Amino acid sequence: MGAAVIRFFNTAGPIKPDLHYCLPPLTRFDLGEVLQLIEQQKYFVLHAPRQTGKTSCLLALMEYLNASGQYRCVYVNVEIAQAAREDVAGAMQAILSELGSWARIVLNDEYLNSVRTRILADSGPFTALSELLKQWAAQDRRPLVVLIDEIDALVGDTLISVLRQLRSGYPQRPGHFPQSIVLCGVRDVRDYRIHSSREKAIITGGSAFNIKAESLRLGNFNRTEMETLYRVHTEETGQIFTSEALQRLWELSGGQPWLVNALGYETCFRMKAGRDRQQPITADLVDTAKENLILRRDTHLDQLADKLQEERVRRVIEPLLAGNDLAVEFRSDDVAYTQDLGLIRQQVNGRIQIANCIYQEVIPRELAWNIQSGMSQQTQWYIDPEGRLDMFKLLGAFQEFFREHSEHWVERFQYKEAGPQLLLQAFLQRIVNGGGRIEREYGLGRMRTDLLVMWPLRRVEGESEIQKIVIELKLLHKSLEQTLAVGLEQTWEYLDRCGAKEGHLVIFDRTPGKTWEEKLFRRRETVRGRQITVWGM
Repeated sequence: MGAAVIRFFNTAGPIKPDLHYCLPPLTRFDLGEVLQLIEQQKYFVLHAPRQTGKTSCLLALMEYLNASGQYRCVYVNVEIAQAAREDVAGAMQAILSELGSWARIVLNDEYLNSVRTRILADSGPFTALSELLKQWAAQDRRPLVVLIDEIDALVGDTLISVLRQLRSGYPQRPGHFPQSIVLCGVRDVRDYRIHSSREKAIITGGSAFNIKAESLRLGNFNRTEMETLYRVHTEETGQIFTSEALQRLWELSGGQPWLVNALGYETCFRMKAGRDRQQPITADLVDTAKENLILRRDTHLDQLADKLQEERVRRVIEPLLAGNDLAVEFRSDDVAYTQDLGLIRQQVNGRIQIANCIYQEVIPRELAWNIQSGMSQQTQWYIDPEGRLDMFKLLGAFQEFFREHSEHWVERFQYKEAGPQLLLQAFLQRIVNGGGRIEREYGLGRMRTDLLVMWPLRRVEGESEIQKIVIELKLLHKSLEQTLAVGLEQTWEYLDRCGAKEGHLVIFDRTPGKTWEEKLFRRRETVRGRQITVWGM
């Protein structure tokens, strides 16, 4: 007998229960609702951000339906046709081939492979998929269910053609067309804005596929589900997660499935300290794992960062970074799109926030990455003889840097409105990367960005002493006196909440025509017994 397979956290592709820790995929959505939609011969959408578990759920649903004996169900991933772009003939050939392959593997059915070439030749690319499904549905008394994954990977006329062919056969279900079709992708079909080169027009997904009955969204793990997944690791290895580690994992991930698994894999399998099963997973290990993921720019985070360059994403994210009181460029379809990408979440009260703490850190770091990488600043320049971070020296140096470089660098930002905040965060990150971390809080209506710098000092009885420094960033609104009054109170509140002893308030003055001599200053203020240093920029 071979050695027992040691399972691990999955960070790539659909789960395999014999290899991966996992939750039962069919518990991730309302199975009763899905079965009812299929019984009612509905066509519907399942959508969720990337690496949320969509494919795993579809494959599990396919197995469930086929095991019931009531349906024939096949899954197909049409992303294979993305490379064909708007070459509908090439794309359709790839889709029919992939569909035939899945039918052979899952259902032991060679019918599609035996007829697809002839049907494509006889019907042409704009009706071949519809004709193939019509003929296949009629081959068996059991209704056919088709699960189409990565539908929004298709482009232009190829996507329009697929949607319209599925729509054209809809009236002939279930005897001569699939009883139910599930379209799965990142976005809801209603949000598609498809440029048709053939028709020289923009086609909306809603018009090309107006037979959709429902849109189901696959959500994040809740707190119980996250802890259940980590408990599987404990049960199989004996290694526990401390309560502080679990709290930190929840704060960082917000239950986003890839982040939950990636943090688990990093702490328990990649990091040497975490591979010792006799040692518990602690909050310190989790924070180190988080930093490793961000610095390594793993695929998931890299794809996320790439979306920040899209104009419709910028219109949503920039006001959050700047802490604007009002987002004048907000559009409902931009917000829906950005939420579908998983970048933001909208609370019950309508408030929009960055989706989780890791994304909240990744976004400003990614937007300022080129600036940070090009800086010559060194951590050791700002460490005093006792090993403490000298924030007075650091912010003083940034004042000079900002005076010399801000006009050049802020203009280079795509996110110009949040440019000053991003520039300071890049400067600060360059220094703190030498051993500490920065926690960020920002969002629409806050009128500020809160930074908490955590700098480790010496270890006392096995625990690190942490130097905590609060930095509040504000844009000058109205008069300096009014901005100061509000900013000092906000800084005091953040100091009190974080238990930090050192606080700084940075005010960026973007008033046209003001000289640097007028904008640059440094002063000390006392608010309810606490000293706060104010920096004018």
